[in-house]
This record gives sequence, structure tokens and C-alpha cells, in this order.
Amino acid sequence: MKKVVILGAGLSGISTAYFLQDFDWVESVTLLEKESRPGGLCRTIEKDGYLYDIGPHILFSKDKEMLELMLSVLEEKNDLKRSNKILYKQRQVQYPFENDLSKLPEEDLKYCINAFNHNPYEDYEATNMIQFFLKTFGEGITNCYLRPYNEKIWKYDPAFMNTSMVDRIPKPTQEEIRRSAAGETVDGYLHQLYFSYPTTGGIESVPNGFLRKLRPQKCHVYTEKAVTGVRKNDDGYSIQVEDGSTYEADLVISTMPVQALTEAFSGVPDDIHKCVDGLRYNSIAISFVRTPYDLCGENYAFMIPDRNVIFHRISKMDFLGSAYHHGNEATYMVEVTYRKNDKVDAMSDEEFRSKICRGMVDIGFAHNEEDVSILDITKYEYAYVIYDLNHSANMEKIRNYYRTQGVVLNGRFGNFEYWNMDRILRESFELSKRLNEFA
Repeated sequence: MKKVVILGAGLSGISTAYFLQDFDWVESVTLLEKESRPGGLCRTIEKDGYLYDIGPHILFSKDKEMLELMLSVLEEKNDLKRSNKILYKQRQVQYPFENDLSKLPEEDLKYCINAFNHNPYEDYEATNMIQFFLKTFGEGITNCYLRPYNEKIWKYDPAFMNTSMVDRIPKPTQEEIRRSAAGETVDGYLHQLYFSYPTTGGIESVPNGFLRKLRPQKCHVYTEKAVTGVRKNDDGYSIQVEDGSTYEADLVISTMPVQALTEAFSGVPDDIHKCVDGLRYNSIAISFVRTPYDLCGENYAFMIPDRNVIFHRISKMDFLGSAYHHGNEATYMVEVTYRKNDKVDAMSDEEFRSKICRGMVDIGFAHNEEDVSILDITKYEYAYVIYDLNHSANMEKIRNYYRTQGVVLNGRFGNFEYWNMDRILRESFELSKRLNEFA
């Protein structure tokens, strides 16, 4: 019988506990969460009677088994059809960009079609993100949308990012491009076309649903337990927490950011510290915004490649169901990525708010800045994994080290992989099976 301690109680930690609790070799599962409540990035904020998430989470997947599991823990759900747009030169282009080319100005349309049909890059091997875009879509679609949007969201040159984020994107056929250019809007990424969302409670309803399924006699979740030390000893592991308490474990599974784990773990060698320091990621600021009218129509998310607008994406909570809608107004989640000490991080609160309000006017979602009410701003340090060119080599060394220490890494930032909710559940499920095989 083993005592399992899971560091972090986001979706990955909670789902790992959910899968482990049924095994006889597991004596107990203890989850230690530094925040005041579980959920991690799958968190819903309540402000003045409004709800908003840490980013636009929706429930869809090609992995039908994990999708059904996610939906099964909800008390009720809304089923919706995606309506996402790209705001390009004051025009609304349906997402994905290449499937709605006829909406472009004539000069840009010709550029995109010609560069796709006569692409000098298509026979080269793509070893970074920008090479993949050029090889797959040609320089027209790349330069009009893909390059500026990705530079904006990642705050990182795509030439120094690998293809992990993009190599599953299908290449459009010449027939699809021809139809798109001729005026037919072609639905793309069909597995995302229809999605579900909790009827009430926001996306946090998913981790809360799994929490309800944890057996209290075996699983224990403790909040406000920031881990400050992890030490391996002859009998297992000793975990120290900021409040002075100590937990003993036979098995440690870490879903907390690997940076925080490495800071806490005793005796980590310098070369592993160097690899961890080399990992790149973006933080996120979510502004929850209200306008007294709705100028975006029956659409959900908008991607904004315009460099003059501070945010890269805006999503309308009202689209997700009546529980998220208030009268004739509209409420939005506005996303801005940043990194420590960059120009966004250095902005005063007043300047940041001003740029959000100005951006709402610039994209046509507000008549004037005075109509924009910023109800709340939430910042989250760990949001997006950046797959820079050194990511794979750094993570291989880090994983190998923790493997020798018997510590299991899991989760988006525990394992430092850009995993969505369905992938997190799949990884937790497969991890539990592997642990059971070797128990």
C-alpha cells in the first residue's frame, strides 16, 4: 500500500487522483494546492454576479473517450456550434483564415492564392514554426495572418519555435483554396466545429465535477498549501509546506510548474537547473470587459493579428448560454500574453486598462472608450508553454533526472507540454495505468 502525494490540484492533479483511487495498492491520495481553491487554469472567476474563465475553455475532442468522461461529470451542458472570426483590416474572416479568403481585400486575396499555388517552399523540410507555415500555406497566408498573429500571441519569433504546436494542422488542398477564394466559406478543423460548455458555473464545473467523484475516505485535497521543500529519503519522500506542515509520501506526482518543483526539490544538480531556466513560457492577463450593447453579433471568439491592438483574442461569454448573459449588454474575456519584465509587464495598471479600452474601439466593439467597463483583471503567471528550439532537449534531461528520483511529472506545466483539457485527462489516465502495471 502506497501513500501518493500529488503536488498541485489543477485538472491534471484532480484527474490523476480520480484514476488512482480505484487501485488497491493506493492507500491514500493527498493533493496539495497553493491557491485558495482547486482548478488551476480551469478556473472560473465570479465578479459582481458575472462569471468568466481564465481564457476561452470549450469542451471538444477527437478523443471521444475522454470527451465523454469530461461531459459525464457535468450536471448540465449546452451544445454549441463554433462561430470564431479573425478581424482582418476591419473585415470579419471566418476562422481558419485559409477557409474564408474571399473576405480579404482584392490585393491580399490575389497574394494569398498566387503564393499558395506557386509555393517555392513546399518541398523543403520544415524544422521550425515559420518554415511550417511557409511550406503548408505559402507566404501570402503566412504574412497576412499566421506570422503576425503568432508573433503577437507568443511574443517570440516563430523562427525560433519548433513545429510541436502546428505540425498536426492539415494542409488545405488547391480545390479548398479555390472554393474559399471564390466566395464559399469552407468549414475547417471539423472536430472543433461543435462543442459543449457547462450550462452554469463556467469551466470550473469540470474540475469540480471530478472533485465530487473523489472518495473522501481515500482522497484528500488541501488548499493554501504552497510546497517549499521536497526531499527524497530512504523511506520515500518528505514534503514541506509554507505553513510549516509536513507530508510523507511513497510516491510523488508533480503537476506544479517544473520551475517551482525544481526550486523546492533538494539536491537538484546545476545542469538540470540550467535546463529548467531555459524553458520558455508566457503569462496571461485576462480582462473581463462589459459594454452596454453588443456589436459583435452571434459569434464567440475573435483573433486579432493587428499589432496596434494590445490583445490577441477576445471571447464573448454571452455566447455560451443564458447563465452568462445579462440584458442587452455584452461581456468579454480579453487576453493579453506577456512575460516578466517585458513592456506589458512594465505597464502601469492605468496604461494597461487604457489600451484595452482603446483596442475595443479600434476593433469596432465599442463606440467610444467611455462605454468600456473593465470589471476585473486576473493575471496568471503560467499560461502558455513556448516550444522554442531547445524545448525538447531541455525537457528530455529534466524528465530523465526526475525519473531517476522516482518523481512523476504530469500536467501542462508539470510536464511542460501544451496540453488541452482532453489531453490532460488522457495523460492522467495513461499514467495511472502505467503506475498500476508496476505497482
